[in-house]
Amino acid sequence: MKNYTVRLYSNNDFELWNDFVSKAKNATFLFHRNFMEYHKDRFEDYSMMVFYSDDLVSIIPANRVGDEVFSHQGLTYGGFVLKEKAKLGDVLAIARSVLKFLNDKDIKNFIIKLIPSIYNHFFSEEIEYALFLTQAKLLRRDCLSVIDLSKKNSFSNHRKACIRKGEKNGLVVKEENEFNLFWNKILIPNLSKKHQAKPVHSLEEIVALKNKFPEKIRQFNVYHNDEIVAGTTIFITDRVAHPQYMSGNERKNELGSLDFLYHHLITEVFHQKDYFDFGPSHENNGKSINQGILFWKESFGAKITVQDFYEVKTSAYKQLENVFI
Repeated sequence: MKNYTVRLYSNNDFELWNDFVSKAKNATFLFHRNFMEYHKDRFEDYSMMVFYSDDLVSIIPANRVGDEVFSHQGLTYGGFVLKEKAKLGDVLAIARSVLKFLNDKDIKNFIIKLIPSIYNHFFSEEIEYALFLTQAKLLRRDCLSVIDLSKKNSFSNHRKACIRKGEKNGLVVKEENEFNLFWNKILIPNLSKKHQAKPVHSLEEIVALKNKFPEKIRQFNVYHNDEIVAGTTIFITDRVAHPQYMSGNERKNELGSLDFLYHHLITEVFHQKDYFDFGPSHENNGKSINQGILFWKESFGAKITVQDFYEVKTSAYKQLENVFI
């Protein structure tokens, strides 16, 4: 087994890290340091870099809480980000080296939030095998509602009727460079009223991220008689369009605003992407499903893929030795 060295990320690694992200087989712009560091004050960064000789072969976006390290809790997904040419034997050795590094630092557990396969440029499930070998514990499994845009999809009759309602009401979809109208008039009031919550990103943060990733974060608003009635903020990767936020005013069912909006996005704006990822419809750490939201997503033709969360004991690095016979 090859010998790898592991060290923590430092500010001096900014360019090296980002260059690796641009070439990795399973990375998105969420792993770029300009994205990760918008909330650096909220987390104790514990991101790792793995080298073979002087060659960077893997990065692991992560943060530390006590004696546990997490796939970065400020990101939707994470885990081991790998070079395109990484082979199974290499990845097992990389995983062993990372677990031993953490174990030597008195870290007991590594909580890994896997990257859903739809975001990968190539097959990249070597880590799942490593987790099997280390007897990692499955903590959570989210069901993501995803439309395969390479296939012919059929909206349900009910969804088609709601889309026609939007057409009859003269709704207009516009892409905007500003977020404040949607954030202040629709999103923040709705989250506060329905869930006593706030958006994960503040308005100032989403504006700053848009400025850094103008092609990756896009805002679409729906207007009725020149008044905003709904909107969505979309995160865009090479293969996937994902609504990070979506919300409509109290007339959304009457106007058909969200149905009209997503029909437009799926069939006109993002039809050349591989997937449209509506995300999960869960509460209670994935153990409860909001049936109404799931029904709405499935009525657009969305099918289920999963995202898994694992806990692996760092002492299990020994189980990744002598695998090959």
